[in-house]
Amino acid sequence: MAGFSYRWLHTPLNATAGTIVELRRGEAFSSFVSRLQADGIIDSPRILTWTARLLGRAHRAQAGEYAIDKTTTPAGLLQQVVEGRVVGYRVQIIEGWTVMQAVSALARSEVLRIELVGVDEASLLAALGLPDGRAEGLFFPDTYRFVRGDSDAGVLRRAYGKMREELQQAWQSRASGLPYQSAYEALVVASLIEKETGREEDRIPISQVFASRLRLGMYLQTDPTVIYGLGERYDGNLRLHHLKEDTPYNTYVHKGLPPTPIALPGVNSIAAAVHPGSGNYLYFVARGDGGSQFSVSLEDHLAAVRKYQLR
Repeated sequence: MAGFSYRWLHTPLNATAGTIVELRRGEAFSSFVSRLQADGIIDSPRILTWTARLLGRAHRAQAGEYAIDKTTTPAGLLQQVVEGRVVGYRVQIIEGWTVMQAVSALARSEVLRIELVGVDEASLLAALGLPDGRAEGLFFPDTYRFVRGDSDAGVLRRAYGKMREELQQAWQSRASGLPYQSAYEALVVASLIEKETGREEDRIPISQVFASRLRLGMYLQTDPTVIYGLGERYDGNLRLHHLKEDTPYNTYVHKGLPPTPIALPGVNSIAAAVHPGSGNYLYFVARGDGGSQFSVSLEDHLAAVRKYQLR
């Protein structure tokens, strides 16, 4: 009998590649094994149940999903369950997204447990049990791993903690003489940089333009802030009258920084915000190839606008 049990424990299960089985939270290991028998994966459930008990492993079985295939043996499955080698999933929060785009992306997951139903940007922090305030910009864009049973709220709490960590490190190593007084203001600048360019080589000169304008008391005049202020009214076309519309985010109307970030900035934009570099650029315009043309004087800037924007 012992020889038969040993051979059975080390004979592959009746499963195909990609099969996933779940030990439910609070479920006894014996019940889990019985379900595997009902699904035709195991034909001698008592051997696996008694083996787990004799080895003192039945009570150490961890809930979760487990991947098995045609090479997985009962002994191998038992080891997986005891070690908690559960199936992992990934979700990506993209640089430059608004926080509500991130919330919507998580809500589309077929695996995450969705808790954040009906929240908006103003109520999100409270829903997450985080300090009161506006949520925009406070979540670090990255790829996050999770397992079935994790929640969208849990992923966002991790992203919030990650942003606090990254921002604090960047602020502690910031350049001297920055024209903003707090890490939060640096985060606002980083969000402007993130929305202005996807080119790495342009982040620092754009940051330098913003820093120089703030020091001189000039309007920032950055289109992404206007677009953010328009919200759902923005239809993809930024018009002249939009630049004159008095929203809190219109940097053509209001000097200084907008009241909050306008997007989720990535680590490179945060680094550029706290290290704008030296230079005397005051203007930039999109060239149409993904890059920007930088100018020191208004005359040169207007010439660049005629060349790249009014063709």
